[in-house]
Amino acid sequence: MSPAASGPVRRADRGDGTYRNPVLNADWSDPDVIRVGDDYYLTASSFGRAPGLPLLHSRDLVNWRLIGHALERLEPEDAFAAPRHDCGVWAPSIRHHDGRFWIFWGDPDTGVHQVNAADPRGPWTRPHLLKAGKGLIDPCPLWDEDGSAYLVHAWAKSRAGVKNRLTGHRMSPDGTALLDEGRLIVDADTIPGWFTLEGPKLYRREGWYWILAPAGGVETGWQGALRSRDFFGPYEHRIVLAQGGTDVNGPHQGGWVDTPAGEDWFLHFQQRGAYGRVVHLQPMEWAEDGWPVLGDRGEPVASYRKPRAEPQPPEAPATDDGFPGGRFGRQWSWTANPAPGWTCAHGGDGLRLTCRRTADAHDLRRLPNVLVQRLPAEEFTVTVGLSLHSEVPGAKAGLAVLGDAFGWIGLERTADGTRLVHRFADIATERERDAEHPREAPDGRARLRIEVSRGARCRFLTATADDHDWHPSGPVFAATPWRWVGALLGLFATAPEGQGPMGHAEFTDFRTAH
Repeated sequence: MSPAASGPVRRADRGDGTYRNPVLNADWSDPDVIRVGDDYYLTASSFGRAPGLPLLHSRDLVNWRLIGHALERLEPEDAFAAPRHDCGVWAPSIRHHDGRFWIFWGDPDTGVHQVNAADPRGPWTRPHLLKAGKGLIDPCPLWDEDGSAYLVHAWAKSRAGVKNRLTGHRMSPDGTALLDEGRLIVDADTIPGWFTLEGPKLYRREGWYWILAPAGGVETGWQGALRSRDFFGPYEHRIVLAQGGTDVNGPHQGGWVDTPAGEDWFLHFQQRGAYGRVVHLQPMEWAEDGWPVLGDRGEPVASYRKPRAEPQPPEAPATDDGFPGGRFGRQWSWTANPAPGWTCAHGGDGLRLTCRRTADAHDLRRLPNVLVQRLPAEEFTVTVGLSLHSEVPGAKAGLAVLGDAFGWIGLERTADGTRLVHRFADIATERERDAEHPREAPDGRARLRIEVSRGARCRFLTATADDHDWHPSGPVFAATPWRWVGALLGLFATAPEGQGPMGHAEFTDFRTAH
């Protein structure tokens, strides 16, 4: 894959020494962050997409660049040969210990895993299963000052039948084994008003073990802090960040990080429907009573002065892609583990996707060979060029908005030539249907556009080689999330089941404008 230059995007950095939230205005779900020297590294949930475990880098906690992924393929591989959008990598934790970077995560169906590397850009080890079981989620390690190591994790009721509790283990210092059966260290059923305690992040400070963990659910919950003199408890608790009078619903699940200048900050997410879980940065201080105070006296800030650091150029993770050398950038992932032959190598610019033969071509939600990236803003326009090179009737390719419901616009091959098509499927239907009557595209080429307005309302447009004007197609489509995952932009190419050459689709000049 090739890095791609970022297009015109909304910047969190205002350029005057202040920033505005969210600092990552896209679906970087369940973020965790560390500092190593002057550098900050962030990872996030990637669920069933491959590659997984994205890694972002910053020098000031405001401007971020995607530098790679720690997980090339999901395991067990056969289980992720088809899309499983709410499975896979849940809520990772990132740490730096003994000269290595460590990422732990829970797969709700298989257990707690870890990978590690000397360099965050890789290579990373293969996943190591640290604790097998159902419903084991949100793990976080701690290497203590005396050389001992611990692990805390939460529970998913959907798999384990229990939730709202945290389990603690002693762990081998090399991170490869747990040294006991585990103990219940926090039972939030005993805390009045607390429910769905999850996402624990474990720290050590001034003789206390600290667990920063959200409760109350992602839509309307809050961020809690718990502390104990002993890792196994008992823990005191306090709510340290809540919506209050702001418009930041359910400030939820993130990580504490300090700076070389001695400041403390906290990154967390906010659930925004089809836009997914966007990331906010909160100032953090320690009160005289020893408890952390996040945001503006416990409420999220909309804007604030930037962390003290060397000035950095405004930056956000890339969205645009010219597909140089026929390769796609780091911002893209597949909806399942990729298989050989999904792309066609060539020496020029432009991405060639093979028209993969499948019986599921009528339902993009079931296709593993959809190349996707996050919605980059609340309001934006995305444009891409497409040419279809297939003689197979029924072969098609297009630009999609993909979630529990989906809509796409593109080209389809018929027995008589190529036509422009616009199709969609709502949550309750399994087969796509036409949103607009198809029309001819004689040369098999088109420009495709989706205009996304507030509320993730999507208008589809097309232009052809002989008509450069943009023509709206069909009604406005309301994008929807998947479970735990925001809606995604996607590129795809398919063909009906059968034998013989499939052909390919070529995408060029993918651009977003905000």
